Amino acid sequence: MSKQKQPLDPTRKDKGWLAHGLAPWAGFGVTFSTLFRKPTTEQYPFKGKYPPPFDRYHGRHQLNRYADGLEKCVGCELCAWACPADAILVEAAANSEEERYSPGERYGRVYQINYLRCIFCGMCIEACPTRALTMTTVYELAGPTRESMIYTKDMLLVEVADQALLPPHPMVSNSTPQDYYLGKITGPGPITKEATA
Repeated sequence: MSKQKQPLDPTRKDKGWLAHGLAPWAGFGVTFSTLFRKPTTEQYPFKGKYPPPFDRYHGRHQLNRYADGLEKCVGCELCAWACPADAILVEAAANSEEERYSPGERYGRVYQINYLRCIFCGMCIEACPTRALTMTTVYELAGPTRESMIYTKDMLLVEVADQALLPPHPMVSNSTPQDYYLGKITGPGPITKEATA
């Protein structure tokens, strides 16, 4: 004796033979409606760009600078520790008064992000204590080789602002590292190219 299959909803009626017979044709209707349309082919990236992403989009990383040109990265390696994909490599070196790259005791001598591993989660951004590492909205990341997808420090650093100098150079006179961290340095200060030459 075979049991009759009970419907999931006892108040729902079973479909009739007409509904079962027309169900495949309803699916084919979608296929037939698009079969004779002209295909849309975009010649990306040569013609037609996608609209820009939202400001909160997690794209390519960038290493930021202070207004006088010193790097914000102090080589603490917290971003590398926070990365779940182990995509970031940081090697720190000590600053000196003759050769200063950041206002802290150390700076990131080597900074690499492997974009074949990066999952763009943003945990490195949350871990950075000086806001040295942020994410842009650049999403076009492709390369012909595996080596070209490892971005180094010189590829990630932002350009130096107008009137600012490339490090190494001393901090703005009469300033402390805390002034940098608190955002009190708004320009290059009295340091000039002649003073650092």
